[in-house]
Amino acid sequence: MVKKIFDSILGKSPARNEEDYMELDLASYEGSNEEEPASMYIKIATIADLKDTPRVKDEVYNGNIVIVDIGRLKMDKVTFERVLKDLRDVAKDVNGDIVGLGEQKYVLITPMSVKVSREKIGGGL
Repeated sequence: MVKKIFDSILGKSPARNEEDYMELDLASYEGSNEEEPASMYIKIATIADLKDTPRVKDEVYNGNIVIVDIGRLKMDKVTFERVLKDLRDVAKDVNGDIVGLGEQKYVLITPMSVKVSREKIGGGL
């Protein structure tokens, strides 16, 4: 029993299969509350081309947090660098923050008064 716990903590436990997981019904949590609008939203965006950046920029200027999938830009280094520069400029303009996530596949951009901690919580060594 103790060996299993230590193996689990150290990542030495055998691979898990589908029966080890429980199915969750998230429908009861996904209901929207139409009565009261939020002061800030977290928006999800994909940028595949330079023309996709204005909408993302508008969302940050409107005070929303935006998670941007920039994975498609990796094949065009010039466009990739230009989009990142534009997004960095927006974060700087609004006194927000910008950070890369998931091996630079995603970028998180925050509006004024929201900063992203670079310190990880949990996740092992």
